[in-house]
Amino acid sequence: MTKRRYPLLRAGAELLNAANGVRPLGREGYITLPVFAFGWPTTEAAPLYLTGSVLDAARRGLRGDFRGAQGRIALVLTAIAWALLGLIMYRNANSKPHFEEPLREALGDDYEQVAAESQPVRRRRLVGIPPNELMRRRYVERANTVQYGPHGRVNRADIWRRADLPRDGKAPVLLQVPGGAWAIGMRRPQAYPLLSHMADRGWVCVSIDYRVSPRHTWPAHIIDVKRALAWIKENIADYGGDPDFVAITGGSAGGHLSSLAALTFDDPQWQPEFEEADTSVAAAVPIYGRYDWVSARGSGRKEFIAFLQKFVVKRPITENRQAYVDASPLLRLRADAPPFFVLHGQDDSIIPVPEGREFVEKLRAVSTSTVAYAEIPHAQHAFDFYGSPRAHYTAQAVEKFLSWVHAKHQSGRQSSQGGLDDGQLLG
Repeated sequence: MTKRRYPLLRAGAELLNAANGVRPLGREGYITLPVFAFGWPTTEAAPLYLTGSVLDAARRGLRGDFRGAQGRIALVLTAIAWALLGLIMYRNANSKPHFEEPLREALGDDYEQVAAESQPVRRRRLVGIPPNELMRRRYVERANTVQYGPHGRVNRADIWRRADLPRDGKAPVLLQVPGGAWAIGMRRPQAYPLLSHMADRGWVCVSIDYRVSPRHTWPAHIIDVKRALAWIKENIADYGGDPDFVAITGGSAGGHLSSLAALTFDDPQWQPEFEEADTSVAAAVPIYGRYDWVSARGSGRKEFIAFLQKFVVKRPITENRQAYVDASPLLRLRADAPPFFVLHGQDDSIIPVPEGREFVEKLRAVSTSTVAYAEIPHAQHAFDFYGSPRAHYTAQAVEKFLSWVHAKHQSGRQSSQGGLDDGQLLG
């Protein structure tokens, strides 16, 4: 008896998945979760999907799956899916200007030259090896896990640095705060393209774990981020880092935490027993973050507030509104905020792009520092996770922005004797 193969069903599923990668099929309610779960890897790892589909189609063709009318229709649908995957790959590979132009607009036409002035060490390249995760073995020391806080394994961090970086080199430092809906918070393997690129350029990077929900309740998450900053200021010189220049970044929940930390550096409420510690940052780069924990208006907002009330804050917003206000970077804006570089994808189905736009618009109206904003066409949530072209463009853009800020910071140190401070330089 011949086993039924259902070629049309399989081809339809491939076509639907590819179409969801081209444009998210749902943007309202809980449907956004499966839309993201399938669309995110398809969007950023399309070459793998295409290669696997072509090889599998060849295998199925040899066994006769595409014979008859249904088989021929299935083959046509599969070919259309391949074309859509090709479109995704083309968009991804050609998205670089959407990272570069916002920096040129915000920082000036010479921003790349200015950024290059602050590189601590000469860049190295491993011939034939992609500049992402594999670089970690070459540029990062093996004994790199530290304990930054009192909460066991959840207060651990990885130190990313080139093995040849001088211990007294005073290299600029970047703190990476992982995402995961305040419920995962795993430092591995998030932001590997960014961390390996920054380490390659001579930065010292710190990637942390932190306490997460529902086991832990807000504000445990931000307290751990602040504690990590305090640890860096006290200890990073032992690894060749400069405690006077610490930037912060993170995606999704990490984007929320990094921006909130950057805007509340002098607020002792989230520094219990280390209230006097310095937790200020020189710059912040939140990526596809949540900036508003209060408003219920907009796509997916009611579901998000319900999630916070049940799993993260664990208190109703109607009776504890101030806790949600305090946790909202959008409502903690200030004139003396550090320089910001905000990135968001236009096709983000988890955190819609209007949230990023609103945060940037209101921050620019208040802050006296530089605020750059890159909105990436066709990019889903977490577009910088895989080693895709967009992930590498993200790493390059973040490095150039932070290096530009670092160069201005160094100039400010040199000029301070003449009465010119960093705030004036970065305004």
